[in-house]
Amino acid sequence: MSSNEESTLFAIYTLGYTFFSLVMIAPPTEFVAAGLTVQNMLASFLGSEELGFIYFHIKRTAATLLIHSCFPLGYFLGLRYVSPLQHLYWFPYFAWYWQIYLTISLFIIIIASAVVFYWSTDNWSRHPIAKELSYLTNNAGSWRAVASSINVEFRRFDKFTSGPHGRRVIVTDSWVMKTSTYFLNITHQNDIHLTLSKSEEHSLSYESMTSVQYLNISVVSINKKVTPFQIRLNSLEYRDLKEKLSGPIRNARNIVIKQSLSDQFLEAFHEQVNLNHDFRLPLNMDCDNCIGCMQKESDVKLVKLCDDPEAGNCVQCFCRPMWCLECMGKWFASRQNQQRPEIWMSGKSPCPTCRATFCVLDVCKIVK
Repeated sequence: MSSNEESTLFAIYTLGYTFFSLVMIAPPTEFVAAGLTVQNMLASFLGSEELGFIYFHIKRTAATLLIHSCFPLGYFLGLRYVSPLQHLYWFPYFAWYWQIYLTISLFIIIIASAVVFYWSTDNWSRHPIAKELSYLTNNAGSWRAVASSINVEFRRFDKFTSGPHGRRVIVTDSWVMKTSTYFLNITHQNDIHLTLSKSEEHSLSYESMTSVQYLNISVVSINKKVTPFQIRLNSLEYRDLKEKLSGPIRNARNIVIKQSLSDQFLEAFHEQVNLNHDFRLPLNMDCDNCIGCMQKESDVKLVKLCDDPEAGNCVQCFCRPMWCLECMGKWFASRQNQQRPEIWMSGKSPCPTCRATFCVLDVCKIVK
């Protein structure tokens, strides 16, 4: 092999290995879907995230640090076979700069191993995540009690999650969390101030091939020991996040948040229903929880009010109140032509219970 060929191969190998290292440190969506992540490769060691969320991420961050510390040495070992003219087979014959590189590579592995060993002592009590949890105990109990509480809430199906597996935002009933490569940010919902700090707009998203807006939200705890952090999410998920949070998100900069098409329709649907006549609930009739979401109380009733003879076949619905305004709006939108959102408000839908046809004018808010 000539020196020019080896130089070319050396450059290609260096670029390729650099790309591989970056991909392993921050894997894109395609690699995550293919299972090329630390979590999948070490699944038997890490255990189940659903059953032990905190211990899973304690082990994940430790394993990630060890694996990433081996990348410099891996580059050197691979280069021995790619570039034989470098004479990297026996230590005394290395060039001085390769001797320094090998020494630093081994030193990085030794330091990382020592750090992980220190973290693992006393059943991982010295891990940064464990120390972060210890700040949330309020001097009552240990960090393991906080971990147990988080594990229980993480198992619930109604938690909010956003982002790829290694960089997720997770909001449960009591906790706001953000996963990262080497750490897990955790704070209690009752102790935080949320501020919408920045907006990023892109004309094309690689996921949906449409325009997209990302929001950056600062999370600062009143507990000064808890590390502040930022969460980043698609503006289309902003509404779901707000519903899961117990406190408000301050928008001091008056950032305009783009809504999804369905959210825009629900807003217009809500405004129109507020203009319709109210329905006064009879004394002998009670409202149960909405059968759509089972969370809110039923607050709308279908009453034929439209009097346009050309409007079509709206008929009187005799069902008792069984739906909330939001679920009724989602049902109405789902029955429209999804290719023509501009005519949704003038469309019709069957009652979700008895199939009686109604329009937006027939949806009345309940007044007790």
